Amino acid sequence: MRPGRRATLSDLVGRRAERETVEQVLVRARAGRSGALVVRGEAGIGKTALLDQAREAAASSGFRVESAVGVEAEAQFAFAGLHQLCGPLLGGLAALPDPQQAALGVAFGLRGGPAPDRFLVGLATLTLVAEVAEEGPLLCLIDDAQWLDEASAQVLAFVARRVSAERVALLFGVRDSGDGGAGGPLAGLPELRLEGLDAADALALLTAAVRAPLDGEVRDQVVAEARGNPLALLELPDNAQPAGLAGGFELPDVGNVPRRIEDEFRRRSAGLPAETQLLLLTAAADPTGETALLWRAAAHLGIDPEAAALAEHAGLLLQIDTRVRFRHPLVRSAVYQAATPPDKRRAHGALAEATDPRSDPDRRAWHRAQAVLGTDEDAAASLQDSADRARARGGLAAAAAFLQRAVKLTPDPATRAARALDAAHITHAAGSTEAASELLTVAASGPLDALQHARVELLRARIAFRLTRGSDVPRMLLAAANTLVPLDAALAREAYLEAIEASFHAGRFATAHTLHEIAVAAQEAVPLGTSSQPIDLLLDGLATRFTLGYEASVPSLERALEALRDDSGSHDNGRWLWLACHVGAMLWDDESIYLLASRAVRLAREAGALATLPASLNALGLVLVLTGELSRAAELFAEDTAITRATGAPPIPNARLNLAAWRGVPGAPEFLETTVAGATARGEGLTLSSADASLAYLHNGLGNYDKALAAASRLSELDELAHSSVALPELIEAAVRAGEPERAAAALDRLVSRACASGTPWALGMAARSRALVSTGPSAEDHYREAIERLGRSRMATHLARAHLVYGEWLRREGRRQDARDQLRTAHRLLSDMGAEAYADRAARELRATGEHPRRRTAQPTDALTAHEAHIARLVATGATSREVASQLFLSPRTIDAHLRSIFRKLGITSRRQLRELRLP
Repeated sequence: MRPGRRATLSDLVGRRAERETVEQVLVRARAGRSGALVVRGEAGIGKTALLDQAREAAASSGFRVESAVGVEAEAQFAFAGLHQLCGPLLGGLAALPDPQQAALGVAFGLRGGPAPDRFLVGLATLTLVAEVAEEGPLLCLIDDAQWLDEASAQVLAFVARRVSAERVALLFGVRDSGDGGAGGPLAGLPELRLEGLDAADALALLTAAVRAPLDGEVRDQVVAEARGNPLALLELPDNAQPAGLAGGFELPDVGNVPRRIEDEFRRRSAGLPAETQLLLLTAAADPTGETALLWRAAAHLGIDPEAAALAEHAGLLLQIDTRVRFRHPLVRSAVYQAATPPDKRRAHGALAEATDPRSDPDRRAWHRAQAVLGTDEDAAASLQDSADRARARGGLAAAAAFLQRAVKLTPDPATRAARALDAAHITHAAGSTEAASELLTVAASGPLDALQHARVELLRARIAFRLTRGSDVPRMLLAAANTLVPLDAALAREAYLEAIEASFHAGRFATAHTLHEIAVAAQEAVPLGTSSQPIDLLLDGLATRFTLGYEASVPSLERALEALRDDSGSHDNGRWLWLACHVGAMLWDDESIYLLASRAVRLAREAGALATLPASLNALGLVLVLTGELSRAAELFAEDTAITRATGAPPIPNARLNLAAWRGVPGAPEFLETTVAGATARGEGLTLSSADASLAYLHNGLGNYDKALAAASRLSELDELAHSSVALPELIEAAVRAGEPERAAAALDRLVSRACASGTPWALGMAARSRALVSTGPSAEDHYREAIERLGRSRMATHLARAHLVYGEWLRREGRRQDARDQLRTAHRLLSDMGAEAYADRAARELRATGEHPRRRTAQPTDALTAHEAHIARLVATGATSREVASQLFLSPRTIDAHLRSIFRKLGITSRRQLRELRLP
């Protein structure tokens, strides 16, 4: 290929619409409306040319341009692609908050410290690029993004989804996988798919590429077979003989143009001297492109530097000056794939020798491993060390890749099996369940001791839980726990607790009596009575709950909740906060669930743990629904939605069901019924139970008591953790209103027994309210007053409002209209203010029956705010700065400022001081 051929491509591709699309991204970024675009297409279709044009356009209009290129051989190095992009920006690192500085420093190997959460690295990257963009617009170009290491790809995808009001543009070039898929971390981002050139542009490009005259039939044949692929039009005719061009342009496999191009590069390489081929192979095996490294490796191989000139003349190398650059990524892959295994080992061996073991030990270990024929314990041990370093930087996927290669190189069967087991656990933690299963098969085939066998079974159960949450998982975890008891008591306790948690998730789809079996096994195998560790107390209490019953379990579970409330989280007890919140709800311990859910959110925010933050936000949101702060709950759910969209995780529906039920807005019944049908079809027991609890709330509010009774009865029969407590008061109210007093009385006996064991104001208040509903005469009024007094000392404002409501309804039926109005006015005001529309409407109907017309809720300026804006407004109103709010919500300060401008406009104010003076609901 002649020099300047790519420039010809850029000039002649004729992609006006595509160029305009890319230019619009730059225009928006310059105006402070950040954006990202993924340019997809087959190899040679012009992605790089389009990105090069964007680079030139951006640079000429004042953008700072930084770039990175994914390299297939680099995919094992955690954050390598991100470091390539952000390295030139690290001068702004000092402007980041300390946790973000530490996260990037550890990720890039600049400092020691605990492995950062990848999304905290994402937030740090977002803040860094936003800081740089304050000085001028920034364009980030990432070509061949399909070959980015997993950690870098996840972080850059997160940044692309979170940029909003910054002067930042991100352009990704992604080669199609060949199967038509467009998954991976970048899935869901705006896309521009490049297709082949039209006939006119293809003809113009071919005419410029081939100076020799072509007759019409041959020219048309070339254009047809290239299928509009610009690189094919440029490269495929280059080595064709004049006679071939005159007689026809025919190559096999015309349907796979990229492969034909690669074959052409391969043929061109094969025609070079052996020394030049080996130099090309060595350059292809090195993803860094460091010229000095290549020359050191070449010297080790005895290659004369002049060998490079022939590669450049053949159009395979673009240049070797400050960096080694191939003409096209397909050249690199063609050269590497065509090489013989012995030559590959020679090239990697030379690169290992040329790589500094102090500054880049991981890449040296990787090259050394590729140079091995057979097994080599020293090389495997070096990869083990690299895996440990990658894990310390938060690169679980990289650590798994190093260990997987180490397994293949390990000569000793026992050591190989042990490494395979460690690799399986890390691979599972990195989210690659299929690869983890394959490694478990390798581990199981080698000699393992008893503990290692038990760890294999435990991981198999954990993988099954992640994949299916199925009904067989609790038994798998139970079997693993039983095996672990004499081998590792602490891990056994963890496995028993996981088994209970898995049974909770399986819910009504779990095998009958599984929870009881797990509880019995845990009590018999692991005596826990003297331990004060939260995990032991939690297991002891839950084991007691499902063997001796609710009342007997309360003391242990209360101690567990107290220990978790007082714990700093240093013993990894944050893992169990979600389960503890459900325990707190079962005990009607509103103080514990509020504090524990708040802590779970705080810990997840501080660690940047966006993988766990959505579940924590849902737990806290559920608490806020019950405390009557429905608007705040909606704000958390909006944040959860934004995070799951940014991370690609599936949304968690449970708490949203509860919010929909308490709001009781039009469409809520259909939404909940649809959720029930979907959860039933998928076998999601926990979601189905959450839906039933929400249906009970909803239909009691709407006055559909038969439906409320059916939903609450299903939960009462299952007797599941939190839902067992939720169900009883709803069942009692529904049964009383539906004319089934016997069912109400039976449920009341259970409720009173449990409430007395719990002893919290919430529990005793619910018991008093339920007693009142089944009572008559003066005793009923005493119970209503007791319910209001006790619930008034709890956080549960929704249930307090409902106590006023049912008391008012009772008073009206007793003919005490004025007394009824007082209670119903209070209920209507409370329920209206919190947004519990169905119950507020029920209170309004009762008020009208007394002859009073209830006041409508006065519209508030804050009603115009979205849930996301309301959340930002609330945080700013507390005095938090834009930077502090941005850090909490995983956004940039400029994005927060943009939201504030919208908030000020909607509220008719102009300052933060005025916002603080507003009373936000």
